[in-house]
Amino acid sequence: MAGEIVEGINPTRMELLSIRKRRILAEKGHKLLGEKRDALVVQFFEVLKKRKKLKKEVTDAFKVANMSLEEAMARMGYDTVRALAYGTRNHNPPNVGSLNIMGVRVPVIDRTTEKEASMPWGIARTPQSLDDSTRNFRIALDKVLMLAETEGSMERLAIEIEKTKRRVNALEHIFIPRLKNTERHITMKLQEREREDFFRRKRIKALMESREKNRTPERNE
Repeated sequence: MAGEIVEGINPTRMELLSIRKRRILAEKGHKLLGEKRDALVVQFFEVLKKRKKLKKEVTDAFKVANMSLEEAMARMGYDTVRALAYGTRNHNPPNVGSLNIMGVRVPVIDRTTEKEASMPWGIARTPQSLDDSTRNFRIALDKVLMLAETEGSMERLAIEIEKTKRRVNALEHIFIPRLKNTERHITMKLQEREREDFFRRKRIKALMESREKNRTPERNE
């Protein structure tokens, strides 16, 4: 069963050379895209492994921070800790940039944290557990930002992998077979023409030889 061919193609030698070049280029593109897809998949699983580790670190960091906070509230009272918390200044949203990984722009979050000396209360008037709680929640926040960065990278990589897979499949199952079918189609047409030309020349030669034989006796007379 004949496959699809490129439409609007004339079976000439020039077209055959053009289709052959396109097929070779498509095969090279298919190879490169396949290598890119495989490398992206490896990178995706590396990020996935990092994400799994970070999720545990986030959970552990919040556990430690909550333990420090509970100790501070036990020493100072809930209302006092709450009043001190309201006295802290709001954090500005982090700056989000990007990093190029194999042509994929993945997010990079600026995780610059405040210095420990910026605590809005006097260290001498508060228990160590409150300071520890503040530091531990900053560590937990940093872990959350790292996790968010990793989640964003996974999403971008997954989208690019899917796009690359579609291109690879399109080349492998549609474009390259169509170009190969067209190449075979043109080759067959050219071979048919060559056979027709061969038989035509052979027939013309036979007719000319026959006429030549018929004329030869007349010349002898």
